[in-house]
Amino acid sequence: MAVDLIERVVAWEALDSRGTPTVACAIRTESGAEGEAVAPSGASTGAHEAHERRDGGERFGGKGVREAVAAFADEIEPALVGRDALDQAGVDSALRALDGTPNLSRLGANAVLAASVACAIGAARSMGLPLWRALCPDLPPLLPLPMVNVISGGAHAGGLVDVQDFLVVPVGAATFAEAIEWASRVRAASATVLRARGHEVALVADEGGLAAPLPSNRAALDVLLEGIERSGLEPGREVAIAVDVAATQLLADDTYVLASENRTLRADELVDEIAAWVEDYPIVSIEDALGEDDLDGWRLATGRLADRIQLLGDDLFVTSPSRLGTGIREGIANAVLVKPNQIGTLTEARRVVVMAQDAGYGTVLSARSGETEDSWLTDLAVGWRTGQLKVGSTTRSERTAKWNRLLRIESEYPAATFAGRGALG
Repeated sequence: MAVDLIERVVAWEALDSRGTPTVACAIRTESGAEGEAVAPSGASTGAHEAHERRDGGERFGGKGVREAVAAFADEIEPALVGRDALDQAGVDSALRALDGTPNLSRLGANAVLAASVACAIGAARSMGLPLWRALCPDLPPLLPLPMVNVISGGAHAGGLVDVQDFLVVPVGAATFAEAIEWASRVRAASATVLRARGHEVALVADEGGLAAPLPSNRAALDVLLEGIERSGLEPGREVAIAVDVAATQLLADDTYVLASENRTLRADELVDEIAAWVEDYPIVSIEDALGEDDLDGWRLATGRLADRIQLLGDDLFVTSPSRLGTGIREGIANAVLVKPNQIGTLTEARRVVVMAQDAGYGTVLSARSGETEDSWLTDLAVGWRTGQLKVGSTTRSERTAKWNRLLRIESEYPAATFAGRGALG
């Protein structure tokens, strides 16, 4: 078996797409292979996620990461030098053991993930392979169905509407290239709809989506539906809708507050509201329909909706094998959003993908609102065969870097398969 030992690990403070500091890492192996990665960061974060390490103080409003970077020279590099870069599980196990906490709060998930991904990229280059091929050596590439942000609210757009994201899913597209063109067409048409209603669309939200102070969450669905129709595509058959409610962000004293509508809902009333949306619009996926610990609400939502749509857990599962295992045993939701920085290492994130797929749950690999120009997430989606990918809109370079990577893979590998509608189950 080939071995390529790590001989150097360095880190530095970089900036993500919101201008917030994050951790960047580069590794070099004895063969001369190099891997580099920059950790993303979320705005709408679940309480059960792995913890980032931040400096506090005045620099960058307390969000600097110099202490996390310093840990590389003091601890992380000594722990990784001499380890086989081709042994991802061994590298990730060493990182977790070095941290010594359940949530990576000592070294920080931002530091650990940057090192984990840099090692994976370095290993692939050592083998002379693209990352996706190193992760999946025996099968042709499976290009994921994109879930594309068009209208944003919640924590991604200053709460202009309560729901965090309204997205399009090009379920009728035959190729990834066609899918992303359709999504771009709908976004442009939706911007036209907003302008016609008197809204400014020059500024975009964190993930590149359109942001406007709409009178209700249903109004955002109306705009998106009209955008699909105006684009010349057929709602439901060619382009469907996905919604990220991010319900944990709406919780106050055990009720859900729709501030833009001046309404307060119990869990059962929120489920009724979402079920009405599903009835009235071509919705195929609802993410975080209830709060992260509202298991009774999730059971109700699953009973009402899971046989009709993809019911996707993000804050509910936080890419945790333990929390996903509970959901599978109790029959809660039917799909999992996978964000590697929620758990901190690629080994554990991939374990969640395998667990979900073995249980018949859908898998959606996802970027964060604070992203970078890296495109390794795309290779993970292809190599892990997740079937779906959610990285934001079709604007902003940290978003298009991921879509562009898929366009290249599709153009270079004629044997590639596009997951299409089948990814939704």
